[in-house]
Amino acid sequence: MTPTLRTERLLLEPYIPQDEDDFVALFQDTRVSQWMGEGPASEAADRALFGRIFTNVYAQELFDVWAVRRDGFLIGHAEIKPTDVVGGHEIIYALAPAAWGCGLGTEVAEAIVAYGFDTLKLTHVYATVAAPNKASLTLLGGIGFEHVRDITEDDGSTTRVLARHLPARDRSPLAR
Repeated sequence: MTPTLRTERLLLEPYIPQDEDDFVALFQDTRVSQWMGEGPASEAADRALFGRIFTNVYAQELFDVWAVRRDGFLIGHAEIKPTDVVGGHEIIYALAPAAWGCGLGTEVAEAIVAYGFDTLKLTHVYATVAAPNKASLTLLGGIGFEHVRDITEDDGSTTRVLARHLPARDRSPLAR
C-alpha cells in the first residue's frame, strides 16, 4: 500500500476517486504533459489512466503512486516504479505550472528518492528526462543525480538517463 509522505510544504498521499478531475486537468495541461510518457493524450485516455491507478497499480500493489497536495489542493503527481529502461526504480513527478519555480519540485523529488533509499532499500534511484526539459535536468542535478547515458527515441529525440546513488556509508549489507 502506498504510504503517505510529508515534506515541509507538501503531502504526498494515495489518490482518492474524487481526485479524477484535478488529475485530468494536470495531465491535460500541455505544459505538463509534454514531458510525461508519450506526451499529451486525450481527456478520455487520461481518465482511463486515472482509473488504472486504482484497478491495476493500487489493487495489485505494483508500485507507489501519489497525489501531491499543498494546502489541501492537488498540485502534482509522483511515482517510483521499477522499469526495464533503466534496470531499476525510476522516479516520476509532475507539478502544475502554478507550483513551478518555488522549490516544490525539489521537495517532491527528494521525498521520493528518500522513500526509495529508506523504505524500498534501493542503492540507486533513476530518472529519465527529455533532453530539452532543462528545468528537470537542473533540478535533478541539484539534488545529486548524475548523467548515466542517453537513449535515442524512435522519433529521433533524446532521453537522458540519470541516477542518484546511495552513499556507500549509508548502505547496509541488506540493501539491494
